[in-house]
Amino acid sequence: MSSSMKTNKMQPAVHEIAPVYDANSRVLILGSFPSVKSREGRFFYHHPQNRFWKVISAVLGVPVPVSVEEKKKMLLSGHLAVWDVIASCTIAGSSDSSIRDAVPNDISRILREADIRQIFCNGAAAFNLYRKYMLPVTGREAVKLPSTSPANAAWGLERLTEEWSQLRQWL
Repeated sequence: MSSSMKTNKMQPAVHEIAPVYDANSRVLILGSFPSVKSREGRFFYHHPQNRFWKVISAVLGVPVPVSVEEKKKMLLSGHLAVWDVIASCTIAGSSDSSIRDAVPNDISRILREADIRQIFCNGAAAFNLYRKYMLPVTGREAVKLPSTSPANAAWGLERLTEEWSQLRQWL
């Protein structure tokens, strides 16, 4: 881990994880910006305490994936697309509330190439960033889901899974 990632000082950061989607994707799930652990692991929701993969596997009724390849396969076979709202920003560690100088990702290619029927945001930060930067461009409302982050301790795994189950109607 680089020393700059250990500190909570404001640091410029660039999103280097490619979106996961294909022509059969029907639901787009947007996070805010990759955490330090995800940036290090170069894949979404890489922090071991993040419940994203447990929640999605429960919603889809499949085993929890372990490797990046298994995670990609589960998303694509479940007709899910995943990316983040922000392409680059200044951020302190993994703190969404510290995001400054945000530059949004361009999701128009995903919306053009996939049959996205609904956009969901993983947490309030992603939802608020989506509304600020992407809604004016896409004209498409998103649904705010409770964050799967370990910081969202008020939501247990069972409650998260129940709330996230609304994805099923769009698949």
